[in-house]
Amino acid sequence: MSKNPDIYLLYEYMEKLPFTVRFKVQLDAPVDADMLNQAAQEAIERFPYFKVQVGLDDQQNYALTHNVRPIAVLPEKDERLVLGSKAVNGHLFAITYRDDCIWFNFSHAPCGAFGGMFWLKTTLYQYMLKKYGKLAPPKDIKLPGTPVTEGELAFPDVEALPEDEPIYRYDGGDSNLALMRTLKYLLNPFAKDCYFYQIEIPIKDFMDYAARIDGSPNTILAAMMYKASTGFLKEKKDTHLSVRIAADYRDDIGASESYRDFVRFIHIRYEWDMKDESIEKLNMRARGAIIKQNQVELGIERFRRLDTVHKAVDEQPNLKAKKKYASANSAFRSDPRDNSTISYVGKIDWGEMDQHIKGLYTITDGDLMLEVNALSDKFCITFQLVDKKREPLDRFCEILYNEKIPYTVSERFTRYLPKIELPQA
Repeated sequence: MSKNPDIYLLYEYMEKLPFTVRFKVQLDAPVDADMLNQAAQEAIERFPYFKVQVGLDDQQNYALTHNVRPIAVLPEKDERLVLGSKAVNGHLFAITYRDDCIWFNFSHAPCGAFGGMFWLKTTLYQYMLKKYGKLAPPKDIKLPGTPVTEGELAFPDVEALPEDEPIYRYDGGDSNLALMRTLKYLLNPFAKDCYFYQIEIPIKDFMDYAARIDGSPNTILAAMMYKASTGFLKEKKDTHLSVRIAADYRDDIGASESYRDFVRFIHIRYEWDMKDESIEKLNMRARGAIIKQNQVELGIERFRRLDTVHKAVDEQPNLKAKKKYASANSAFRSDPRDNSTISYVGKIDWGEMDQHIKGLYTITDGDLMLEVNALSDKFCITFQLVDKKREPLDRFCEILYNEKIPYTVSERFTRYLPKIELPQA
């Protein structure tokens, strides 16, 4: 059986659903390419679990081995990188830059935003030391030369976890009204690009609003996305709308410091007859759903399910069978379907780097998906769509306007999520 849990999402890879991530960081000055390259090489040495390449073992399992080649630091182009390829020295991580922006590109297989942020912060800090001189670092930064901890590498033993039953499981069922948008993209051979807009909201204004209605960024944005969806989706009998919120469960399984991705979803079901309710009331419904579903037992249950799938993938006789099994039993694909998704990583400590960061945007897969990052003065929201139609964005912005929350919206950008080149059997 393969021992490295970082490989399993690679079996589910599709060109149009690549499970890759980009962090876009906008700085206050043009990027110095030489300094960035030096910083990137220094930083990646701190993360041996990311400095790897993909191969196949003798049972046709994907296997990760140490990659001695430099991490690629390349000019950003209007095209998709191919991670794992010769162009990026075989790495699953690569950096691109243009003008005052840096993109941190990586496979979602080893990590999600939580672990990817380890690498981003260290690289960015090494870069800023060279460009600006001494800066106070974030308290949680992993500096070059410091040891990799056991907590960082944690992937718990499933047999050591409690087996208590959850008090409640979500039974709201699928909400499929937005599914055709995604299928149209996935099944159309001529569709090749997905898009996003950058929304910035002053933190003080948003959090003052949140305090007034007893909400949080997650619950308020969920309420707003439901309300927006009623403005562009056609009401159908015997259907409902739902929003899912990404919930990190690493604490539930004793892996609080792990770089690996431990995320499940909390589902908030809304009925059509709620569409005239205030954001405050819809926010309270979201809070109630979070309280009911935010159970340690549900996190452990999710982890057990992943462990079961991993073991079954390893038992398949060849690479083709492993990929087929992984896709058919994907936790991602078997979750209840929702109309939209909110993913907020929470407040991040940037130390004195904060003064040089103008924007931070997470770019991922997904339609009607909001990726949310917080700087000291503003929320940076990536509003992601699978087509060029602005109506979902416009309905969302109407709600911000009606609630008297100031905001700005960028032009439309293409995601250019990286592809991955994987070994063949």
